[in-house]
Amino acid sequence: MIIDTHLHLIDRSALRYPWLAGEPALNRDFSYEEYATEAHRVGVERVLHMEVDVDAADIEAETARVERLSRLPGSMLAGVIASCRPEEADFPAYLERQRGTPFVKGFRRVLHVMPDELSEGALFRSNIKRLGGTGLTFDLVVLPHQIPKAIALADLAPDVTFVLDHCGVPDIKGGAEHPWREHMSEIARRPNVMAKISGVVAYADPGSWTVETLRPYVEHTIGAFGWDRVVWGSDWPVCTLGGGLSTWVAATHALLAGCSVDERDRLLSANARKLWRLE
Repeated sequence: MIIDTHLHLIDRSALRYPWLAGEPALNRDFSYEEYATEAHRVGVERVLHMEVDVDAADIEAETARVERLSRLPGSMLAGVIASCRPEEADFPAYLERQRGTPFVKGFRRVLHVMPDELSEGALFRSNIKRLGGTGLTFDLVVLPHQIPKAIALADLAPDVTFVLDHCGVPDIKGGAEHPWREHMSEIARRPNVMAKISGVVAYADPGSWTVETLRPYVEHTIGAFGWDRVVWGSDWPVCTLGGGLSTWVAATHALLAGCSVDERDRLLSANARKLWRLE
């Protein structure tokens, strides 16, 4: 069984995505039906929707739309990681509304395209600490040089579980392992941080990457965090930039070829099921 913890759906007729104008390869609709057809073929059984950095005014509409899709017969959607704005004064009220929705499993605020100062603000940090005791996680998407900013948040809120997306967004195409490697080892020392094995095919050269291209980055991430603190995600449709869902699933199985059945199960489903209380 595979639990995909990182699916993006794009519906430009329903929601606004300001960032899509700068990403022509992704600037179209990506529907649940399109994803599900391929996901069923490769063994995905449950999935979490990851917020797609919609316009701030559309954040709650995005969550509501995905929840409606989850009610369709046979839907694989088990929950959402919702967008949020911890830097804003109305975050506490927003948090209380989402806590009343069991479908919401956690939050993410995109940071890798924002100024570093955003996560250093007093209000941002105060609001992140409010997640303590709620059982709601916080996904971190940061560039390698920003991992120390993520470490600061993890240290600030030790009772919040953080999930570091996309193996820390290494520059695989450029072959850069430093300081990414050292920063990953350091953040992995925080027991309240988990890592998501996802996204890496989009950071490699789309025409030439192989399993061996990805291996140093995936293996270092798993080695640093251990098998109990890693989850798997497709990052669909961003993964289509490097081959697509089926290609990434095949590469994942190749990367796990020497692992035990138990290790494979923890990465692909068991850890996610426990972390987000999935059926």
